[in-house]
Amino acid sequence: MFDINHLNQYKENNCLEVKLAAGGLPKSIWETYSSFANTEGGIILLGVSEKEDGGFVIEGLENPEKLQKEIWNTLYNMQKVSRNILSSRHVEILNIQKKQIIRMTVPRADRRDKPIYIGANPFTGTFRRSGDGDYHCTTDEVKTMLRDQGDSESDITIIEGMDLDVIDYDTLSRYRNRMKINLPGHVWEDFDDVQFMLRIGAAGRSNDGVVHPTVAGLLMFGKDYEINREFPEYFLDYREVTDMHERWSDRICSGTGEWSGNIYDFFFRVYNRLIQDIRVPFEMKNGLERITDTPLHKAMREVLANCVIHADYRGRQGVVIVKRNNEISLSNPGSFRIDIRDAVVGGVSDPRNGTILKMFNLINIGERAGSGVPLICKVWHTLGWEEPEFKESFHPERTTVRLRLNQNKNAYVNSGSLAGTRVNEPGVSYHIQTQRNTVLNYLSTHDCITTTEVMSLLNLSATQGRKVLRDLAEDGILISLGHNKNRRYVKAPALDRTDETIE
Repeated sequence: MFDINHLNQYKENNCLEVKLAAGGLPKSIWETYSSFANTEGGIILLGVSEKEDGGFVIEGLENPEKLQKEIWNTLYNMQKVSRNILSSRHVEILNIQKKQIIRMTVPRADRRDKPIYIGANPFTGTFRRSGDGDYHCTTDEVKTMLRDQGDSESDITIIEGMDLDVIDYDTLSRYRNRMKINLPGHVWEDFDDVQFMLRIGAAGRSNDGVVHPTVAGLLMFGKDYEINREFPEYFLDYREVTDMHERWSDRICSGTGEWSGNIYDFFFRVYNRLIQDIRVPFEMKNGLERITDTPLHKAMREVLANCVIHADYRGRQGVVIVKRNNEISLSNPGSFRIDIRDAVVGGVSDPRNGTILKMFNLINIGERAGSGVPLICKVWHTLGWEEPEFKESFHPERTTVRLRLNQNKNAYVNSGSLAGTRVNEPGVSYHIQTQRNTVLNYLSTHDCITTTEVMSLLNLSATQGRKVLRDLAEDGILISLGHNKNRRYVKAPALDRTDETIE
């Protein structure tokens, strides 16, 4: 039911345009049609005017049927409008205050139909909505929409101008070790690196039979200076801000030369920072296995995975993640490929980088069935925290997720169902304790653990991995067996009794 008193709600959301249409259809109606279709949709009202105080007046139309017919004629004229995305229910004649108006409801266009433009040239006839007006899209914005049209996964594209020297094989080794842990005995486990990359989509053969990296392989496992050759705007940036007067107190970013700079290593470096403040419940599974992976951990992995998997790496400004005392924001280039409301409901998946998603799936990270965003919302709701905010911005296209954290640390304690009580060991920092819990959790289902497996589990260097195991052994928690390359660690006997687990 149409209610003029509710029009301000649409205006506040920048999805309302009113036009008089006294002398026929105004030319600007098609600019607005383009802008709404290429943004979040909106409503165009013909026969309505806006007063100086922001109120609306029903002026009415003399011949709405004629205008309605003209709308349909234009929509089906590809010389004037690139595509019609409306059906009969979207263009209605309404009787309001004994006057007739036309309500034209423009939905958000499917990515396969974008850009919606007027005239014959998308680079001169594409518009978007900003504030309460329409603006002409830049060439880069139009190119972004054109890139997103295709159904094929663009990250499987072979980069024939590069060979496999662009791959950081230390990163690939960490990935393969983690996959062995997640999928022990997998048929690809014994393949050499080249055959393995061919199987997971990180590499492909050109027509002459030569093996080259794919876009996904380069982004996932490449060296960042090689990635920048193909993606000049590529940049990964994580910042921790603990003082509002400082730009950051700690930072991880690509391009420093201190680490590989690819998205796989970035994911685990950042994830380990994000979960430092999550309190782990003292809870046992089957009386033996300590539960250190809570729904909040899973939600953090999911939101971080979404950020790097769905980014448009040809877009501007890179991936930017900022952790503050009471908030985490994650922003990536590229808009949602589906309506945000559909993403929150779940059940629809349309990944921008499907091959990268498959790679993460092989190590049990990322959701393909469209359940990732609902999981994040559910966890925040269960904790009683403010709902996550999902926002699209344009010019340039970016997606931002804002997760607000409860400043009251006691809120992390939730009867062990989500975060639980903190696990403390005297003299051990919480970050180190998290690493130790991860090792113990692994040993609940495995007989022993090696430095290589710790490197993969915690995304550490060999030196750091050896230190974690050596410290656990020195504290009497683990026992070292074997020497040098054959060295492995097992749980000390006391750890098999639940009353002596670290607290």
